[in-house]
Amino acid sequence: MKARFRITDDYRRLKHTLRDLDLVTVCEEAGCPNIFECWADGTATFMINGERCTRACGFCLVDTRHPQPLDAGEPGRVADAVERMDLAHAVVTAVARDDLDDGGAAAFAATVRAIRARRPATAVEVLIPDCKGDPDALATIFDARPDVLNHNLETVARLQRAVRPSASYARSLAVLARAGEAGLTTKSSLIVGLGETVEEIHQALADLAAVGTDIVTVGQYLRPTTHHLPVARWWTPEELAAVAEVGEAMGIGHVEASPLTRSSYHARQAAEAVSEAPVAVGHPG
Repeated sequence: MKARFRITDDYRRLKHTLRDLDLVTVCEEAGCPNIFECWADGTATFMINGERCTRACGFCLVDTRHPQPLDAGEPGRVADAVERMDLAHAVVTAVARDDLDDGGAAAFAATVRAIRARRPATAVEVLIPDCKGDPDALATIFDARPDVLNHNLETVARLQRAVRPSASYARSLAVLARAGEAGLTTKSSLIVGLGETVEEIHQALADLAAVGTDIVTVGQYLRPTTHHLPVARWWTPEELAAVAEVGEAMGIGHVEASPLTRSSYHARQAAEAVSEAPVAVGHPG
């Protein structure tokens, strides 16, 4: 399992744009192995609401020091970056901000509106925290009408407390169910290699299908440091391909599963696969 190291002109251009606009990407903060492929292809996942998370999930590399105040100019700068990069599909995520009354929901909505104002043809995907399940906070995001609403289940029910102790399996499923009831295309992600069984992964897929999830990504866990959870098992590409088949047989519109698959990997292609009409075409995103 190898991710190629590729420094291309598009990679340099994108990095310069992000630094020029003082923006953060989850690609860098989470140490994603696909950064060279995605950045060379002109796509990145913007991370708003700062770079410090109020939760300490056992698999995640993102900084967990005390968070800083929100930057009111950040939504506009994200929209500026989307325009400069000529993106057809923009992905916006955030750290968990349990210190905020709305969990950072207003900033998500502001960012979606800013991108739409600058680039109406760009599809906008948001990868949101659970906002503690607060219905008003979630409605703030839903009312902005992102093209894809992504919230990650991350792991099977049995491992939730060890993998993401501040979250809840049932609450995450409820977030996805509410988003679907609001008429949004929904998406979620599972990480394998943390000690789950094949049967437990199938059950998680069944639970996601039961709440109407349209897109699911499944990828192999890679331990970012020795302070994080160890890898319990390496899943083969063939096993993950079989997982995708099982998920789609359950009624999930598109399942992307491979060792290096991450939440935003091939995001535009996945959205197109479940949409009635193709996402607007622009620079690859």
